[in-house]
Amino acid sequence: MVEIRLTNSRTRKKEPFAPIDAADLRVYACGPTVYDRAHLGNARPVVVFDVLFRLLRQVYGEDAVTYVRNFTDVDDKINARAAETGRPIRDITEETIGWYHDDMDALGALRPTHEPRATDYIAQMIAMIEELIEKGFAYEADGHVLFEVRKFPDYGQLSGRSLDDMIAGARVEVAPYKRDPMDFVLWKPSEGDLPGWNSPWGRGRPGWHIECSAMSAELLGDVFDIHAGGIDLQFPHHENEIAQSRCAHGTRVMANTWLHNEMVQVEGKKMSKSLGNFFTVRDLLDQGIPGEVIRFVLLMTHYRKPMDWTAEKAAEAEATLRKWRALTDGVEADTPSPAVIAALADDLNTAGAIAALHDLARAGDAAGLKASAQMIGLLGDGMGGWLAEGPDLTPLAVRFAALREAAKASKDFSAVDAMKQQLLAAGIEVRMSAAGVELIPGPGFDAVAVEAMS
Repeated sequence: MVEIRLTNSRTRKKEPFAPIDAADLRVYACGPTVYDRAHLGNARPVVVFDVLFRLLRQVYGEDAVTYVRNFTDVDDKINARAAETGRPIRDITEETIGWYHDDMDALGALRPTHEPRATDYIAQMIAMIEELIEKGFAYEADGHVLFEVRKFPDYGQLSGRSLDDMIAGARVEVAPYKRDPMDFVLWKPSEGDLPGWNSPWGRGRPGWHIECSAMSAELLGDVFDIHAGGIDLQFPHHENEIAQSRCAHGTRVMANTWLHNEMVQVEGKKMSKSLGNFFTVRDLLDQGIPGEVIRFVLLMTHYRKPMDWTAEKAAEAEATLRKWRALTDGVEADTPSPAVIAALADDLNTAGAIAALHDLARAGDAAGLKASAQMIGLLGDGMGGWLAEGPDLTPLAVRFAALREAAKASKDFSAVDAMKQQLLAAGIEVRMSAAGVELIPGPGFDAVAVEAMS
């Protein structure tokens, strides 16, 4: 069997993956808070851990892997959006979950085995909080229930932070009902129109962190194989998950392996609304960038390195996919290449897997290329529609035809030749006949160069 090695954030080492039960692998990834469209940074963990899901299914069998990714549908951001718009919270969360599914489907991500919603697991959260209080790890104060961080000596081990250093560096005002500045909320009161559920501590709602602990325990058990998410969640979210889960269940670990993907940049800068480089997956799709191209760009960089989205990478990805689809059109997929599987088994080295795909293409192994690309979610039969539609080159064809007609009259074809060279350099085949001019995207099609010509 292929040996998979993963970099475990908990131990800071690349380790052989040893499942608790090879016939029942269990993976949890933190999902979105459903109040708005998913941006490119939200999409990266979806694609990265979709590749992990595919790899585990390839090595251990499809029926052996259970993958859980949650929806946070109770949160103050959702409450704020409801207050701003005057819309019911349920309408907002249902609409946003629909958007999320549409956008992640466009990226070729498989649906997880389970997609639990936090509001369906309130009873499990209350039960876990009661357990933590009974065991002396949590306390009630001023209508809140808080986890007492000092009671858990291992707090900070995942993120490598000292508790005292964290307190010294804190710049937030400490709530008066906290025994310690680092204690975090498990339950808080709800008043007025805010969502709330009856509990032993009054009507209220859960804190953010408790939901993942409750849902993962319910669906995967007290200890499971892999917990995954973005590096931005490592502290405090994942640190708090570990604390409350281990204390509630009395276990040595919550998950054996922790995986964290790095952040996304745009053209070398942090993605932010203030810089004007913040965009959602839907923004890119609406701009005509195919989901398959977005997925390819996300996989070009190893998950543990910052990923820089650039127009140049998108053009490169599109050109490569055009070549590969032309090579594999009508070909029956064979079995995935051992070189591609080996790259993925080496800590999800997607860049190495893509390099192996290029090797298959150069060797003319269309069947192996198709099977191997499909293993990482590319060249799927349902994702090639964008290629069939193709870009709208009509304006360029009209302009070229006009230059050609003018050249016939003046006998000066220099402008025609110059534009033809531009088109060829952009990967566009130029066909001229008595019927007119036809421009056809070729394997080296460069969308960025075409846009510059338009």
